Parts: sequence; C-alpha cells; structure tokens
Amino acid sequence: MTTIRSRIISSVAMIGVGLIALTGCGLQPATAYVPDAQPGSIKRLDLPEGASLTITSKNFTEQLILGKIAVIAAKAAGFTVNDMTNVPGSVPARELMLSGTADMTWEYTGTAWLAYLGQSKGIPDKQKQYQAVKKADAANGLTWLQPAPLNNTYALAVRDEATKKLGNISSLSQIADLPVAQRTFCVESEFNSRADGMNPMLKAYGLTRGKSDSVPNSHVKIFDTGAVYTATDRGTCNFGEVFTTDGRIDKLGLTVLKDDKAFFPAYNVAAVVNSKTLAKYPALAGIFAKVSLKITETTLRKLNLRVDDGGEEPADVAYDFMQKNGFITAAK
Repeated sequence: MTTIRSRIISSVAMIGVGLIALTGCGLQPATAYVPDAQPGSIKRLDLPEGASLTITSKNFTEQLILGKIAVIAAKAAGFTVNDMTNVPGSVPARELMLSGTADMTWEYTGTAWLAYLGQSKGIPDKQKQYQAVKKADAANGLTWLQPAPLNNTYALAVRDEATKKLGNISSLSQIADLPVAQRTFCVESEFNSRADGMNPMLKAYGLTRGKSDSVPNSHVKIFDTGAVYTATDRGTCNFGEVFTTDGRIDKLGLTVLKDDKAFFPAYNVAAVVNSKTLAKYPALAGIFAKVSLKITETTLRKLNLRVDDGGEEPADVAYDFMQKNGFITAAK
C-alpha cells in the first residue's frame, strides 16, 4: 500500500493529470458500486425530497474503504449519493472540497496541516493537532467533525519472534538500552532523509546516526516501501519503519513499538464536511461521530488487508464493517 507521505508529495505533481481525468469522465468515479442496505442504528432522516450528498475520497485502499463507508452511511440516512470516491491524488480531492463540488470526505489531520495548510511541522498531540486543523480549515468553509481513533502515522515495528530476544521491547525509548549490535533498522528512502524522519527520530530518543557507539551507518538499510516489511519479518534488521494501519503488520506478525516520547506527528482521520452542507443537514455530525468511533488502527489494518491481500472490493469490505457494527442492515 502506497504511503500517505509519499502520496502527498506525488499528488502535487499529479494534480494536472487528476483534474484532466475527472474532467474526461464527467466527474464520475471509476467505481461507484456499493451493495444495497437498509437503516440500522443509522436511521433515515426526515429529509426534503431530492436531498443529496457528493462524497469523495482519494484512490488508495484505506481511502477507498472509508469513502464507501461514508457512501453507505449517507444512503442509509436517506440521501441520494453522488459517489465521487477514487479521485487520483490528494490535491484534486482537496480541490473538490474547497470548490464545493464535493460535500464530504475523510481526511488526515497531519496531511491537512502540512500539505494543505502549509505548516512546516506537525503536532504530535492528537487533540491539539485536530483543534489546530479544525480552526484553520473553518476559514476555508470546511468543518472537521470529531476525529476517529485511527492515527495512520509513522512507527517502528519489530518481528514478534525477536521481541523476547530484545528484552520484551515495547517502546522506542528501549532501543537505547540495547547493545549497539542490536540497533539495526530497515527504512524507506523518504523516511531516511525526512526532517521528521530517521535521524531526528534517533536524536529524540537519545541516539546518533553515524556514531559507532550509537547507530553506525551500516546498521541502517534502505529499501523500497513494500520491501521494508518483508525485510523486517525476515530478520534483516530488528526494527522496520511502518505505517500504523498497514495490513502487513498483522499478516507478518510485527509488533508496533510505542512512540513514548510522542515524536511522530498525528495523522488522525476525520470526516470533513462542507460547512454549508452541515448547516443544511446538521444530523450528519451525529451520523459520522457514531461511525468514527469504530474506525481504529486495528480495524483498518484488517480491512486494508482484505483488499490488498485478499482481493476483495472496498465497497464489500465497507459494507461488512457497517453491518457488523449495526449501522445498517441487509437489504431485503
């Protein structure tokens, strides 16, 4: 699964291509399929005839699943939904929200803060990051609803078989207590050179890259994003850079270490709604607050894996999530 940070960078270059693609298909999504459903704990609202919502998402697995969750929730509430999920790139999806073409999307607090709002440094505290984004984006006519527990940020993980050998390690601060020979890392090239990546992270945890008595350069190996996971699982290194909602964490038996000094910025996902739309349909806040509570890192790792590894349709995986949590019932 392509990383969020890589997608932010590439999306700027893709904006022209993305907008052409949207124009060429008449602002229609590549796949607008969702299974039919009936209301569950999400009840039908007393809506005016023809009440509609346009929902958008980016075009990577997690966003496709979240987008379909929103489509299903809105349909269960009685809206006619224009499904514009699967937009190619972060910036084109953002433009649809800013222009008022789309009414709702799921967005990450760190992405908005750094990529859209132009801030140079993320805020590790989840609630403070959310409040800062919410306040700033209100001026753009967008309302951030309460964020989900899901925080799709950077992390380091260790293969389960090695945790005991490494003293039952569970947090990043414990790496400094290990012998130098055990301080080995597998990372992707972007993380290796980022201002909030490998070297600053080591410094925050009392370690220095390039020092023979701390983290020798030979102890840091660079891989393509996908290869980091398998290299970590095979024992090429003890610690691998991961994203906290990637399904390969569970599949390969990796344990995410706690960022106990809160170094990494927060990337909590939240429903973002056009402020005029929310004023017109205030009940949307309650609907998405209910759904957001169930969107956790553990849950999305499982859902992402069903798509990426199991080959299931994002819409079917989203439907199953909604039904199992009682938000909807099966169509009769």
